[in-house]
Amino acid sequence: MKTRKLGQGLEVSEIGLGCMGMSFSYGEAKDVKLMTELIHKAVDLGITFFDTAEMYGPYINEELVGPALKPFRNKVVIATKFGFDIQDGESVGLNSRPEHIREVAEASLKRLQVDAIDLFYQHRVDPQVPIEDVAGTIKDLIKEGKVKHFGLSEAGVDIIRRAHAEQPVTALQSEYSLFWREPEEQILPVLEELGIGFVTFSPLGRGFLTGKIDTTTTFSQNDFRTTLPRFSKENIKSNMVLVDLIKQFAREKNCKPSQIALAWILAQKPWIVPIPGTTKVNRLEENVGAASVSLSQEDLRKIDEAITKVKIAGERYSPVNQKMINR
Repeated sequence: MKTRKLGQGLEVSEIGLGCMGMSFSYGEAKDVKLMTELIHKAVDLGITFFDTAEMYGPYINEELVGPALKPFRNKVVIATKFGFDIQDGESVGLNSRPEHIREVAEASLKRLQVDAIDLFYQHRVDPQVPIEDVAGTIKDLIKEGKVKHFGLSEAGVDIIRRAHAEQPVTALQSEYSLFWREPEEQILPVLEELGIGFVTFSPLGRGFLTGKIDTTTTFSQNDFRTTLPRFSKENIKSNMVLVDLIKQFAREKNCKPSQIALAWILAQKPWIVPIPGTTKVNRLEENVGAASVSLSQEDLRKIDEAITKVKIAGERYSPVNQKMINR
C-alpha cells in the first residue's frame, strides 16, 4: 500500500484502521484474540496507521491495540486521544486541563506499551480550557519525548488556527464522506493553508455507504447508531437514494460501494487519510482494496454532480453529542 504524509512529515499508510468498533459503540466488545488477529492481518495488508482512544471502552481498546501492535512497533503509527473526564467507567464530561492531559498521557503510554505516543489528539474541544494551554501542554510533552505529534478532533477553524500557532498541528480528525461533506466549506482550505493533514473517521457513513444497511436493519441496543437521527427508519429510507447512486458507480467500476466511497475520499487531497473501522477480515480486505480503485477527473465530476443533488436527511449526532462539536 502507498503512504501519505500528514502534517509535520508524519507518514502513514493511505488507508488506516479505526479500532473503536472492536471495543466500543457498535454493540458488545469483540473477542480480543480475534481482534488481535484482525489487527495483524491489517499490518500484513500494508496498514501502518491505527486509531484508538482512552474513551473507547473506556480503556479496553487501548489495552487491545497496544499489545496487538507491539511486535510491529517500529513499523506502525498509533494515534490515541485525551479530553474526556472518565469516572467509574463512564464519561462525565470534557476535561482538557493540562494536569489531566498529563495523567492521560502517562496512562495511555502504559496501556499502549510504548515509549512515546505517535499522535495525540484532543478528542473534543473543551470550552473551559484555552486551546493555547492545551497545545502548550502537548508541546511540553513533545519536548519530554512522551508524544511525537499533536492532533485535534472535531475542531473548528478558529481553534485550529490558535492551536497551530502554539504547537504545529499534525492532523485534524473529523467526519468526512459522501454522507457528510461539510468540511469542504471551511475546514479543508484552512488545513491546506497550514499544512495540516486530515484523518477522516466514518468514511463509510458508519456503515451506511457499504449498501448493507436498509430500513429492515436492526441494531443492537448498545449500538450507538440507535441514537443517531440519520439512522431512524424514516431517514434511512430517504437517504437510500445516496446509496443507490454509489452502487451504480460501483457497478460501472466493477467494485464494491464501500470502495467507491473510500476511493472518492482518497481522490480529494493527497494529505487526506480515511480510517474505516471493521471487525471482519473480509471487510478489511475490501477496504484496503479501495486503494486500487482509480477514479478519473470525469468520474469525480459525475459523482459530484449526482451526489450534490441529494439532500441528506437527519443530523449526524444526537443533540447531546452535537453540543460537543466545535464550530
